[in-house]
Amino acid sequence: MRAVRLLLLVLGIAAAAYGGWLLRPHLDTTLPWLIGGPVLHDLLVAPLAGLVGLALGRLVTNRLRLAWITAVLLASATLLLIAVPLLWRPPSAPPNPGLPDRDYPLGLTAGLAVLWAVVAIVLVVDAIVSHRDPARRSEQPSDHAERRNRHV
Repeated sequence: MRAVRLLLLVLGIAAAAYGGWLLRPHLDTTLPWLIGGPVLHDLLVAPLAGLVGLALGRLVTNRLRLAWITAVLLASATLLLIAVPLLWRPPSAPPNPGLPDRDYPLGLTAGLAVLWAVVAIVLVVDAIVSHRDPARRSEQPSDHAERRNRHV
């Protein structure tokens, strides 16, 4: 097993070295991206995500609702991250007449609208069901465990 790990380590180092060798001629244009991405993440994205998570944890007390809101925020961030290159820069080549031209801002808006609408419907249904069943309204995991232990 140790020999396999050592072989995989050597192959990984060789692949990284080969990739670095191929990247060398383009280093002046790629270096800002290689350094800028982690710096942007560590200085902006990670603290912002932490603050949003902290605020949501304090504002939303129902764990099911918190999970849905967290999921829709993560999905929205993923859609935005995928769409940034398509929205940010103009096309690098003339349009290909064989491919249909797309309205990327409209597609992103529609995707986000559908995503948030589905989660809003789920949250409204959950609120209605919680309103009808008072035992479920303030249910937390500790309450559920206590109720389960009473029946045992």
